[in-house]
Amino acid sequence: MLNADALNRLDHVESVQEIQKLKHTYWHYNDTGLRGDDIADLFTEDGVWSNAELGHYEGREAIRSFFNGASEAIPFCAHVGMNEIIDIDGDTARAKWRCLLPCTLVEDGKEASRMILIDYRDDFVRIDGCWYIKMLDILFNFNVEYANGWADAVKVRDVA
Repeated sequence: MLNADALNRLDHVESVQEIQKLKHTYWHYNDTGLRGDDIADLFTEDGVWSNAELGHYEGREAIRSFFNGASEAIPFCAHVGMNEIIDIDGDTARAKWRCLLPCTLVEDGKEASRMILIDYRDDFVRIDGCWYIKMLDILFNFNVEYANGWADAVKVRDVA
């Protein structure tokens, strides 16, 4: 039988892994069509998605609506996440992530290849044993055009 300390350490390790999977799932849903219905379900009912350039959205319905309409402006994105620091405190957690985001943005009706470096400051909460995103605060460190990029490349395959 495990003692209380061992159970706490096991819960901590499992929580970190579940939060990593939650974040990776969020990125996957972004990268496979900005799937607003799926993305919204990763958040708490009163969850927040916030970015100075793209807006501030509170609640699942606002997040769902934003993402379901975003694919016209962002037809391609590929999150490459790294450098996570996750701090667990019982049923809450805070995390920092860095992400390199090659993407295609529609600018003045024309597709442009962009490279964005993002810092995330996220809050998570565990409800009934399941981790959810409480807040995603997104900072663009830079957003630059990527000359001779991928915007005109032939699509090889869909990834579901």
